[in-house]
Amino acid sequence: MQPQLEFDRLQERFRDPIQRRYEIIRPLVLWQDRTAIQRAEETRSHPETIGTLTRRFAQQGMLGLLPGHLHIGLSGRRGRVPEAVVQELRRLKGLYDGFQYRELTRIIVYTLNYRMSHSTMKRLWSALPPSSPEQLPLLDYHSYPERSQARQQVIALYFQGWNKRSISRFLRVSRPTINEWIGRFETDNLASLENTSSAPNAPVRKVWLPLMLAVYHLQKRHPDAGRFRIWSVLGNTEISERTVGRVMALNKRVYTDIPHVRPKTARKDPQPHPYKAQCPHEYWFIDGRMMDFAIDGVRWWSLIVLDGYSRTMLAGAVAPSEASWVALLVLYTACLHYGAPQHVISDKGGAYISHEFEAVCVRLGIDHKRITSTAGESYLNLMETHFNIQRRLYDYQFSLTRTPLEFEQAHQDFLQLYNTTAHQGLLHAKFQPPIPLEVLGEAKGRLYTPEELERKFSRALFPRITNRYGCVTLHSYHFYVDQGLPQTQVLLWVYGEELRAVFDNVLLAEYHCRYDLRERKVKDIRVGRFYPSPFAARQQQGSLIALNPQESFVLYRPRPLLRQARLPFPAQQLWLFERVSIA
Repeated sequence: MQPQLEFDRLQERFRDPIQRRYEIIRPLVLWQDRTAIQRAEETRSHPETIGTLTRRFAQQGMLGLLPGHLHIGLSGRRGRVPEAVVQELRRLKGLYDGFQYRELTRIIVYTLNYRMSHSTMKRLWSALPPSSPEQLPLLDYHSYPERSQARQQVIALYFQGWNKRSISRFLRVSRPTINEWIGRFETDNLASLENTSSAPNAPVRKVWLPLMLAVYHLQKRHPDAGRFRIWSVLGNTEISERTVGRVMALNKRVYTDIPHVRPKTARKDPQPHPYKAQCPHEYWFIDGRMMDFAIDGVRWWSLIVLDGYSRTMLAGAVAPSEASWVALLVLYTACLHYGAPQHVISDKGGAYISHEFEAVCVRLGIDHKRITSTAGESYLNLMETHFNIQRRLYDYQFSLTRTPLEFEQAHQDFLQLYNTTAHQGLLHAKFQPPIPLEVLGEAKGRLYTPEELERKFSRALFPRITNRYGCVTLHSYHFYVDQGLPQTQVLLWVYGEELRAVFDNVLLAEYHCRYDLRERKVKDIRVGRFYPSPFAARQQQGSLIALNPQESFVLYRPRPLLRQARLPFPAQQLWLFERVSIA
């Protein structure tokens, strides 16, 4: 039998409209084997009617099938709030009045397992009278005998549904502290509430691969330098000197291309120093050191002046020998920039016991003290100790130079690096920062004008300005110095039978000469030796004489005779120049 005919036969037996409506939706509710449209065709009803009756039955049961104009009321009070909930709300309102309504519903659910809407909670909370039950003890370090008890109180309130803001205000604990205790409890349970040490389980790692590589490159450049010098050159105050030492030891085990380091000798016990400076420029120390390498078969020297108070290297120069003119050149440069000191300490080398050096010290008012190195007094000259720093820090760089110019440039780079990095002696003396140039500051000794210094060094020094071709004139002699230095003041140093032209501590040329003590003039200048010039590229114009030093010659300009008879023009030209010697 078709479903439609079967439903028509059943309608004759329906006496109740509710029964008829239930019969219409019964297959959809019980079996769900057809759709609302199919059931509407079977019962000759509208699909929307089928859907409305199904929804009302699902929501209200059989009451949903009653006619819509009827109002069904329940006897008695509907949704009465239990008395236990009301009592709990009264207790909470007496404790703290800053709860949020959704927070209160969560607390009631967690504590009494009773659910209600936040609107109902708002109505009940507003209707409750204010009361003042016994307050909980405030959470501070004096309310609880153990801190763990206070932390347990925070955890208990949190798991009862209190939010962190209410706990912070009620117990007077900061929000970060509450976050920390809750996080520790979620990680380690009750064991995390006990007192623990705040020290880190592992120290913060500061040594990473970039730092190790930086130390490695410094070790390659300065293989003889110790850990303090590498730490000073590195300039990283975040790590200690000992850390740099450990990194250096590890690099030596890992990298095989670090140059060989000579074995260390046993340290000697420090001895008292009689020349300990109490102020800048009180004691200057001057000394020379023969380098461990050779340039063209010649082992050059490094001469340096050191200030005993700030440990600043005031001036320095390189030369093929430790001669008096080099020592006076270094002393002149230091006095020109910093003034004259009170005392100068040197050994008894030939450059420092010469009459020229002693005479300059007397004219400058410097007390020159000489020590005897062979008698065990080397430690009295601080430059002996600082030459060890030079050896460890820069000897490897010096050994890579192939010409005097490269050696001079490397020597100036060493002075700059040494003066701008930390010094261990200054660090032990509590100087901040322990950097030589910073300790020296603007301090000056006895200042002299450049003209006064020239007069003090008059027996040995002759400042001259070159012409546009790089030539100078000295006591009627005209000779070549350097084409790359036109219109520039150079220093001519005369000692014995040698005349040397120097600019900015760079030796340019050497000439043989004779110094006449009676007339105080240089005579018989002859060509000696020229050095490769770093200033040759400065000037590219033509020259008065041949630019090749081996083809240069010295010209002599004799003074014209007084009341000399006028000569014919060809004969007068002979007095212009007289060639003295040709290389």
